[in-house]
Amino acid sequence: MFVYTVSFKNVATFILILYNFQMRRLTSNANRILLLLNVIWTLCLFFSWILFPYTETNYRSNRHNKFKNGKDTSLATVRRLLRQKYPNDQGLFSTYFDSELPVIYGVTPTYTRWTQKADLTRLCQTFLHVPNFFWIIIEDAENKTTLVANLLKNCGLPYAHLNAKTDQRVKLRDSDPNWAKPRGVSQRNEGLKWLRKNADSKEPSVLYFIDDDNTYSLKLFEEMRFTSTVKVWPVGIVGGLKFEGPVCKNGRVVSWYTAWKPDRPFPIDMAAFAVNMKLFLSKSDAMFSNDVPRGYQESHFLTKLVTKDEVEAGANDCSEILVWHTRTEKPNTKQEDKLIKAGKSSNPDMEV
Repeated sequence: MFVYTVSFKNVATFILILYNFQMRRLTSNANRILLLLNVIWTLCLFFSWILFPYTETNYRSNRHNKFKNGKDTSLATVRRLLRQKYPNDQGLFSTYFDSELPVIYGVTPTYTRWTQKADLTRLCQTFLHVPNFFWIIIEDAENKTTLVANLLKNCGLPYAHLNAKTDQRVKLRDSDPNWAKPRGVSQRNEGLKWLRKNADSKEPSVLYFIDDDNTYSLKLFEEMRFTSTVKVWPVGIVGGLKFEGPVCKNGRVVSWYTAWKPDRPFPIDMAAFAVNMKLFLSKSDAMFSNDVPRGYQESHFLTKLVTKDEVEAGANDCSEILVWHTRTEKPNTKQEDKLIKAGKSSNPDMEV
């Protein structure tokens, strides 16, 4: 609101000066009083320029661009520094950046479907509110698609756009239930390879695996940002339960609330943990595998990094749900199929 007041003030003062000049010719007592009030208001506006010397431009600069060691740096400089560090597949960095905060690397496997763009758009608009967020998207495809490339380019986040095709032997068919075979293994591993090559072990940062159709609270990202080893928290609407995850007491994980295969080393969902990047980079064998039993992907990965006693409990003893394992409903396409058979299909060039 202050920004618009400053801009309006310039115009208002100019108009009042002209108005006072015209009012000077009037002689009635009422007009003299009105003239006096206008002169007082004009002087107040004039002196406010001195008391509040912010323009719209430098107001926004000071609000958004605290960068290094308390110095004010323009957003253009922030973008330039990020482009130097990540010269390939670099999006426009429009979110707030603070060098005092660890970076969050979000790794998201994705695949082509009708709801893909809608799901990724929702995530993009969530992550734009998260300071120091770098998005790594890996497509399950032989080549990167134009749809995802354009979405990332227009999103406004720094990103890496990768692709890795799932082996046909373990790829889910349309008729398979989503738990029948491992999903996202090749894509997550491709993202981890990129991080080992590009991430700086001296830079404070954390790693988080993000499904493209989950729902994330902004509070979750501040919860994970200062993870020292592996931090865990509960996930809502998962495993056939209201929620699933760690049971914590006095800042420590004492047990796990789950119904399916509770004997797993880490019986949690992929969205239930974040990893300190320095720890991850120090463990070269921390990867995912297609050869582990169903439901053991998280445990296979985490046992390469920590023991059960080394994990950190989420805030407030894991008592708050900040991520939900939601799934986008598969669209009903029967009417579209009928039109295609009748030779009246919709515009094939329309991107949904």
